[in-house]
Amino acid sequence: MGKGAIKEEESERKRQAWRWPLAALVVVLLAVAVSSRTVSNVGSFFTDRNSCSCSLQGSGKYKGMVEDCCCDYETVDNLNSEVLNPLLQDLVATPFFRYFKVKLWCDCPFWPDDGMCRLRDCSVCECPENEFPEPFKRPYNIAGLPSDNLICQEGKPQAAVDRTIDNIAFRGWVETNNPWTHEDDTDNGEMTYVNLQLNPERFTGYTGPSARRIWDSIYSENCPKYSSGETCPEKKVLYKLISGLHSSISMHIAGDYLLDESRNQWGQNIELMYDRILRHPDRVRNMYFTYLFVLRAVTKATAYLEQAEYDTGNHAEDLKTQSLIKQLLYSPKLQTACPVPFDEAKLWQGQGGPELKQQIQKQFRNISALMDCVGCEKCRLWGKLQVQGLGTALKILFSVGNQDKEGDQTLQLQRNEVIALVNLLNRLSESVKMVHDMGPDVERLMEDQIAKTSAKPGRLRRVLDLAFSFW
Repeated sequence: MGKGAIKEEESERKRQAWRWPLAALVVVLLAVAVSSRTVSNVGSFFTDRNSCSCSLQGSGKYKGMVEDCCCDYETVDNLNSEVLNPLLQDLVATPFFRYFKVKLWCDCPFWPDDGMCRLRDCSVCECPENEFPEPFKRPYNIAGLPSDNLICQEGKPQAAVDRTIDNIAFRGWVETNNPWTHEDDTDNGEMTYVNLQLNPERFTGYTGPSARRIWDSIYSENCPKYSSGETCPEKKVLYKLISGLHSSISMHIAGDYLLDESRNQWGQNIELMYDRILRHPDRVRNMYFTYLFVLRAVTKATAYLEQAEYDTGNHAEDLKTQSLIKQLLYSPKLQTACPVPFDEAKLWQGQGGPELKQQIQKQFRNISALMDCVGCEKCRLWGKLQVQGLGTALKILFSVGNQDKEGDQTLQLQRNEVIALVNLLNRLSESVKMVHDMGPDVERLMEDQIAKTSAKPGRLRRVLDLAFSFW
């Protein structure tokens, strides 16, 4: 055998020697990929994707499906920016959705009131009795104030609630109970209508032990964090809903913050935004989850919301409201890209379902009652509205059966519940938009700032420590 043949035979043996380990490596990598995909599916309690019409692709930090939902992050961001957010912004500005009925004077049922806002006159100014005409005081009858006397005579500081009312009248709605919320919203003399457009959700200076106690009580007593091995999806849902709501509230506080009280300068507090939300990916994910959960409730109630009476006495505005509602409910892009944002049919299954449902209902009622303990009136206003909106979503998804089945309960909503639901969806939509539009830049900026101040962390650390004390 010649030298060339011997050399060729040795080369062939070397190729054979590498071929089997390489094949084995490929098999191992494929097994790991399959295993990872399986683990990912097991981690979610909604594993049936057959009804989903959405992509698993994503171009940002958050990719793939929103956990336990049926829509991916990229689709949510696109739908929200192009369709949902503009519609919701127009809807909440209409006369019907602008006014929310709320009980602002209330005693905390759990501990003595001890909360105070840091800003001057955080509580609502007491307007003289003669500023309000008699029809305004009657149930579901809102009369206007004289045009030359539209504000409280004591002035309206930024943290106070502006009770300016337009000349409108609501009709055609009835009172109905919600098993998910603390019932203090019956129509009585302690309720007042508030113009939400004049009372934006923003920083109020509400801080200290009272603010911390609210969230501590919500999480520790009514909504304990689930462990990594949690087998009860219903408890997991409750935690994620509250965490998502909490993150959304924090986004609005950070997005409209009093940067300099002496000059009344407002703007974005990106340090607070980063520390409270953006540096915690689980909080961002829970915010997206809560958004899709509430969106599912709105779309499930399509037949009811389409036929509801949006009567304010202003015919042109009422027609506009009806048109915007239909555009939201029947958006072709929404129906094509994410027709079922959340599949509620997967919950409350099994023999212990009814008992578990009652337990979680009780926990959420406690959370809604805790809103009476919020020491700042503007924070209490938005806390009550958004918790009622979330309670309305729970009522729609879990307290009403399919109406085509005999004996199932039909959906009934109070006017205030519809107002709260749509305003909550708008708040969540705004938060998701801020995360999408600002998140990457804020994260880069803050990470650079942290790196530069690592040798002198005092100022930044003080700001971040302070972040934990706000409502």
